[in-house]
Amino acid sequence: MATYELSHPISREADAALASYHPVVRQLLFTRGIETATAADAFLTVSYDGRHDPFLMTDMGHAVARVLYAMSNNEHIAIWSDYDCDGIPGAVLWHDFFSTVGYTNFENYIPHRHNEGFGLNTPGIDALAFRGTTLMITLDCGISNVEEVAYGNEKGIDTIITDHHEPGATLPPAHAVLDPKRDDAYPDKNLCGTGVAWKLIEGLIARGNFALAPGAEKWWLDMVGLATLADMVPLVGENRILARFGLTVMQKTKRKGLRELFRAQRLDPRMVTEDDIGFTIAPRVNAASRMGKPHDAFHVFTASTDLEAATGAAHLERINNERKGMVAAMVKDARKRLALREQHPVIVFGDPEWKPSLVGLVANTLAEELHAPVFIWGRDGSGVLKGSCRAGGSGSVVRLMEHAKDSFIEFGGHHAAGGFAVREEKVHELDAALVRAYEACATDFYDTSAKFVDADLDITEVTDALYRELSTLSPFGVGNAKPLFRFRAVTPREVSVFGKSKEHTKIIFETPRATLPAIAFFKTPDAFSVTLEKGRPVDLIAHIEKSFFMNRPELRLRIVDVV
Repeated sequence: MATYELSHPISREADAALASYHPVVRQLLFTRGIETATAADAFLTVSYDGRHDPFLMTDMGHAVARVLYAMSNNEHIAIWSDYDCDGIPGAVLWHDFFSTVGYTNFENYIPHRHNEGFGLNTPGIDALAFRGTTLMITLDCGISNVEEVAYGNEKGIDTIITDHHEPGATLPPAHAVLDPKRDDAYPDKNLCGTGVAWKLIEGLIARGNFALAPGAEKWWLDMVGLATLADMVPLVGENRILARFGLTVMQKTKRKGLRELFRAQRLDPRMVTEDDIGFTIAPRVNAASRMGKPHDAFHVFTASTDLEAATGAAHLERINNERKGMVAAMVKDARKRLALREQHPVIVFGDPEWKPSLVGLVANTLAEELHAPVFIWGRDGSGVLKGSCRAGGSGSVVRLMEHAKDSFIEFGGHHAAGGFAVREEKVHELDAALVRAYEACATDFYDTSAKFVDADLDITEVTDALYRELSTLSPFGVGNAKPLFRFRAVTPREVSVFGKSKEHTKIIFETPRATLPAIAFFKTPDAFSVTLEKGRPVDLIAHIEKSFFMNRPELRLRIVDVV
């Protein structure tokens, strides 16, 4: 059972300095390292003018000059983007820029996830060269493609890298490499791939002689905000600005395809939040690439007519439902296999018929159910066995893979999730190798320290006024976590399940003013360490949120845990 402790209480000095704010907001600011009125005002009053000068980024001047030269000479420019919910919005961003300024000699190249994989590849470069490309701009990829960029040079294609991944020891031999992580020149290392592309477009607008109305480019921030929120980069610094104003534009968006996606999910654009983007819109964009159709998501966002937008959004919904069905079947198959085998501390298996693009979703589901590290693999279009892994707790899957590195062609990731390619001759030994790796680092694999809540609240304190106060700290995400509260000894008046398969839980609490609902998606009342029952007091760990489903505002709790 997880244990929860209160975050360190606000200091006397910070409490006095932040006295003009609500007590809960003061505590939240303090836990974010904000202890003065000046720092609080800077954080809470997000200014668009707080963006950094794009020309602080190394190679920005070279990149801007090369793109402007290409445009003045009508060169064929190709935007090679990644296929996920960072790359697709960035591809749309470039499409909007070129289309708005009247430049037509460009194309968006989005690789096939299953057949081509991540990053640049020589067959794709050959295809671009055949079509006359002389300038290629990468988006959310390219920083590790040293050989491919060199190959492009041989084909007469200059490359501008825009990426945000960690660079290797050798940079690609590109005309320009824009990556805030390549050195210490740019103040913010946390931009997503589309964020880096946005900085290049800012540079082009600053130095190009385009007939753009002042501020016209702000309408493209919906795509920058979408990518920033979906890619789970830290929502601090410049990302906080891009996410906040990106959400503002989404709430007013003129983009027909985005409006259709909102309509299909019964979301009022005026009330769209970061949760709606992360849990509703982003999965549908990613579903297109997982199912081998990344251009379908791109076309939804670039649709110019109502019919194109409605048709594209409906098609994206069908793709997402197809993806859900395939993943559900894979999970069902996996559970059957697990029931027939000896249980190990690390769960490892795969199927050559499974798409690597879907195995991460399977691994995530099983890791959450089993609270154990899970490694699942499939075979890609090139015949390579590739997989995804999830920690299922507080251990590091990267540490496990490092202990079993001889089994992998390559691997990477972070604490909770990762990816890998496994050697054909090693795949049947992978289970044993990872079990040995687990045993080698078992003593420090799990961090048993307590989790933290921001404050203890009484159920009567959950009001619209408190919700408005908390909203001043939004948007929430990595680096600016959604406030988490503990409600001690609260007694449900009602406990029920809902959804097509009765897979979600809803609780009703009684307060002096009204009833207060609390929900948990994809968890039944018995899925917690303490089973939820009518009339049984529990300690509830939850966020405070407001739902606008079907345009009906509802203040509620989002259950994280029951202890």
